[in-house]
Amino acid sequence: MAEPTPRRNEPRLRPAPLLFEPAEAAGDPEHFFDLESIDDPAALLARATELALAFRAAADRAVEFQAMAAAQLADPRRFDRLTPADIGERAEWTEDYAKKMVEFGRDLLRGDTEGRGHADPV
Repeated sequence: MAEPTPRRNEPRLRPAPLLFEPAEAAGDPEHFFDLESIDDPAALLARATELALAFRAAADRAVEFQAMAAAQLADPRRFDRLTPADIGERAEWTEDYAKKMVEFGRDLLRGDTEGRGHADPV
């Protein structure tokens, strides 16, 4: 499981670097971050785990940015604010999920993440 998202005043742990693959390797469906070339099962487990944690951390952070953007787009002070239905349509979310993301984003923008252990608002 991914580590909880740190609060704003806590240092963020750096996940393993996600190195971009060369174009020819990305075209090969069997090629994935050179994992297929690792013969030692212990080394394979270590690198695959490292990548899984990095992807989870990146996904959690991306969800936080989605939530902050949703909150900003729904801000009632904006003359061009969007409804949760509009935000949901743009992000391919349901309206209910968009409402939760707006609320989560408002919490993040206020710096109020007490009690939240994961980036997902649901």
